[in-house]
Amino acid sequence: MTLVPGKASLAALEAIYRGGKVTIDPACRPGVERAQAIVMEAAAGEVPVYGVNTGFGKLASVRIAARDTAQLQRNLILSHAAGIGAPLDTGVVRLVMALKMLSLGRGASGVRWEVIALLQAMLDQGVVPRIPAQGSVGASGDLAPLAHLTAVMIGEGEAFVGGDCLPGARALASVGLTPISLGPKEGLAMINGTQVSTALALAGLFRIWRCAASSLVTGALSTEAAMGSSAPFRADIHALRGQPGQIAVAGVLRGLQDGSEIRESHIEGDERVQDPYCIRCQPQVAGAAIDVLRQAAKVLEVEANAVTDNPLVLADGSIVSGGNFHAEPVGFAADQIAMAASEIGAIAQRRIALLVDPALSFGLPAFLSPKPGLNSGLMIAEVTSAALMAENKALANPRVTDSTPTSANQEDHVSMACHGARRLLEMAENLSGIIGIEALAAAQGIDLRAPLQTSPALAGYVAAIRAVSPYLEDDRLIAPDIEACTGLVRGGGLLPPDLAIGEIADA
Repeated sequence: MTLVPGKASLAALEAIYRGGKVTIDPACRPGVERAQAIVMEAAAGEVPVYGVNTGFGKLASVRIAARDTAQLQRNLILSHAAGIGAPLDTGVVRLVMALKMLSLGRGASGVRWEVIALLQAMLDQGVVPRIPAQGSVGASGDLAPLAHLTAVMIGEGEAFVGGDCLPGARALASVGLTPISLGPKEGLAMINGTQVSTALALAGLFRIWRCAASSLVTGALSTEAAMGSSAPFRADIHALRGQPGQIAVAGVLRGLQDGSEIRESHIEGDERVQDPYCIRCQPQVAGAAIDVLRQAAKVLEVEANAVTDNPLVLADGSIVSGGNFHAEPVGFAADQIAMAASEIGAIAQRRIALLVDPALSFGLPAFLSPKPGLNSGLMIAEVTSAALMAENKALANPRVTDSTPTSANQEDHVSMACHGARRLLEMAENLSGIIGIEALAAAQGIDLRAPLQTSPALAGYVAAIRAVSPYLEDDRLIAPDIEACTGLVRGGGLLPPDLAIGEIADA
């Protein structure tokens, strides 16, 4: 897969996150070298240019002699590699590296081609820098985490190679690579930027999108198990409102239930007038969440292709300081994704609660056990889903509003995008657990409706669930069943057949 700077798609970025091979388009090299020549000229001159022949941040007024510019860049990396916490996972770091190549490849950063080539070679050879997860406030770039990435490139820090964590120089040498010495502005170009925040937000988006799509299948299964009405999914209802996500979700639900004996069995003579909102309002809630995810996806796709370091080499040859390193767009997108994830989980959890409650489930036994009393069935599985839902509600509180001044008040407003994005991974795990438990409960409910059969489409999903979690006749250790169903969600085993809601980037 070849990445063209400025034109990378979400599909390509997801493939990289999930382990796909990537290369940078060599056609961008002339632009990169043009900008680097301009920086070299500035470094040799007398006019102060921020980050080229000056100090950084609050120290920007300190002039640096031409002979010290290389040491300046090295010191920048060593001093800024101040992260803490568990390392980011391999998929995220690979995505960070690819995003940094895309940004540098735009030809506005002033680095040598050798810097991009080393990033490319590290990706090719499986050298993955060990980047501590904590330490960025998402402004002036993701300074600390990107410094840990760059440290490996200069033979410092640590990196994973084939599962082993090695000192940076040894990691490079183990695959035949050599550290580089950073030239003027190159250290600054590497650590100024939103690539870590963006990679984390994209990783969260990819995983939460899979959960959102899977929740349409588990929602349809729950509707069948509860003998809910399909009338609220009629196309003309949703056309009258006009919200695209709502229209798409209603279409998916109709298609999944098509041909169901269970649905046909209670169209006439059902004493219930309306279903609870968790059944009836699935298109409105899930559809709104999907629209929010798509909006966030557009922002992140733009940011993935952006130049976000500072200063920038502009088309007229000038070198100008700006603020593209401020990750406010990523912070807002992460908060939107978090709210969508929380709501998808909240409505799914209410469907689980409905199914285990004999007062609401229209004839299903208590806690979906064929022998309630002697057996507790899915009683505590539902409690677990409530705990996960509560965690996600708390995690959905906005992060971008929590600014604090840093660096002696030079950086007096920050985005908090990095940890705002990182929390999406925890939310995705929680959400996949909720959707997995709904799959477990809904399949049990459908089996308890026998001899009535669900639709052919939904029967296929029940079979997939039953392949990892047999019918619950008597109580057994239930945690492995929950994990197996959660794994189905994580792995894409419960996605709608044609993803009628579209790929994540489709408007």
